[in-house]
Amino acid sequence: MRRSFAPVAVFGTVAMLLLLTAGPASAHEIRKVGAYRFTVGFGNEPAYLGQENFVQFFLATGGKPVADLGNGLNVDVEVGGKSMPLALEPSFDPDTGLGTPGEYDASFFPTTVGKYTFHFHGSIHGQKVDQSFTSGPTTFSEVESPTAVEFPNKVPTTVDIAGLLNRSLPRIDRQLAAQRADLQTKIDSARLLGIVGTVVGTLGLVVGRTAIALRRRR
Repeated sequence: MRRSFAPVAVFGTVAMLLLLTAGPASAHEIRKVGAYRFTVGFGNEPAYLGQENFVQFFLATGGKPVADLGNGLNVDVEVGGKSMPLALEPSFDPDTGLGTPGEYDASFFPTTVGKYTFHFHGSIHGQKVDQSFTSGPTTFSEVESPTAVEFPNKVPTTVDIAGLLNRSLPRIDRQLAAQRADLQTKIDSARLLGIVGTVVGTLGLVVGRTAIALRRRR
């Protein structure tokens, strides 16, 4: 029993060390890009619809973080055929020592659920870069609705509100059109009654004056 316990203990220790040294983030995709190692994912995971999040990018070479990214690398967030450029900002502040060397972030608000792609393009110190990282089961979190974890009340998302408005607006437009038509009918009726009243009044005045004139002649 003692002989079988030792390998198990060693295996458990090795496994724990591997977990502790696996990298800066567990739900990120790690990829070798030329001389550099890219680690990419959402900064907040799970990533929820309508809540502020950010592209989290760790850059290293030779096992060391790259503290100077330069200004040649760009990142676009892509979803549903749409794309938006984002600005990569260093997490590490050399003046205060706060943050993580080699980490660069780009904030945005995801407004639809599903897969997101982070497209890095440009160059890093002369090395050209054109790499896309897409969320999924083997990479990093897809954007999902926060309904499942909301408590105690379920708050409608912007997508829910937009869907409700899209369904309600045609009905509201029809009601407004009916009210405008009814109001126009009432206005037309009032206008017609006013015209008839004016005509009748004018005729009455003419008849009255004619009658007075005839009496005077007699």
